[in-house]
Amino acid sequence: MHADRIVTQVEPREGQECAVAKWKTGACRPVHGARENLKRVSRKMEKEKTKILAVAGKGGVGKTSIAATIVRILVEAYPDKKILAIDADPAVGLSTALGIEVETTIDDIRRAVVAAAEEGDKKSAIELLGEARYRIFDALVETDGFSFIAIGRPEAAGCYCKINTYLKEVISILSENFDYVVIDGEAGIEQINRRVMEKVTHLLLITDASRKGTQVVQTIRRVADELVMYEKLGLIANRLPSLETGKLLEMGDLPVLACIPADGTLAEFDLKGENVFYLPTDAAIVQGTAEALQKMGLIP
Repeated sequence: MHADRIVTQVEPREGQECAVAKWKTGACRPVHGARENLKRVSRKMEKEKTKILAVAGKGGVGKTSIAATIVRILVEAYPDKKILAIDADPAVGLSTALGIEVETTIDDIRRAVVAAAEEGDKKSAIELLGEARYRIFDALVETDGFSFIAIGRPEAAGCYCKINTYLKEVISILSENFDYVVIDGEAGIEQINRRVMEKVTHLLLITDASRKGTQVVQTIRRVADELVMYEKLGLIANRLPSLETGKLLEMGDLPVLACIPADGTLAEFDLKGENVFYLPTDAAIVQGTAEALQKMGLIP
C-alpha cells in the first residue's frame, strides 16, 4: 500500500462533505460523485492543453508568411490567451514578418553556456544547464498580444544538430507557459526527422504549385507519421497561379485545408519588410490561413 497515494474518501465522516476529502492511503476507492469530478477535471485539462502548431515545407513556398499570419489570426481571435511565436528557421524571417526586433537568440544562450564550461567555469554542469534554462526566458520578446523567441543561426555553416537538440528542450520548457505556440520550422524535413517537433499537436504543411514542393510535404508527412505525435495535420497550397491550379495538385490523401493564390500585396509587404498585422483582412493569405485554422478547429 502506497502511503503517499492521494485518493478520495469512500464514506464521509459525520459532518464532512461527501466524496471530496482526500486521504493519504491506497485502501479507498473513489465514490461515484468523486469519479465524475475527476472526469470533469480530466476533460478540463484536455481542453486547456497547450496547442502547438508547426509550419513546415520546402524553402520559398511562403511558409514564414503563413506562420506570421497564423500568429496574427490567433492574437485577434484570442486576446485573452497567451500566444508564443518561435522562429525555428535559421533564415530568421519570422521576426521581420511580425515586426519584432531580436536582441538575444536561443543559440546565443547555448553558445554562452558552452563557452563558460570550456573556459573552466567553476559552476557544475548541472548549474550551467539550470542557468541556460532560466536564461531562455530572458530571450523572450514580449509584445502586444504575443511573445516571440528566435532560434538564431548555428555555430557553423550547415551544422544544425546541436541547436536543434536545444530547440527541442526549449519547446518543451516554454510550451507549458502558453496556450498557443506557433513554430516556423526550417525548410525541409530535418527538424521533423530529428524529433524536434515530436510533441506538436497541429502540423500544417505548406507547398506551392511546384513538383518539388508537393514531394517535400509528402515526405514530411511520411516521416511525421512515424516520429511526431500530432493530433491534426493538413496542407495549404500557397502562391498558386490561380485557384484552379490547386485542383491539379497531386496530394494523395493529404487533407487540403486551403488554396491561396499569389498575392501582389503580400509580395510588396515582403519587399518593404512590413509585418503581417498591417495586411488588409481581405488579403488572400489572411483569408486562406483563417480558413485552414477553422478546419483544424483552432479558431471558431
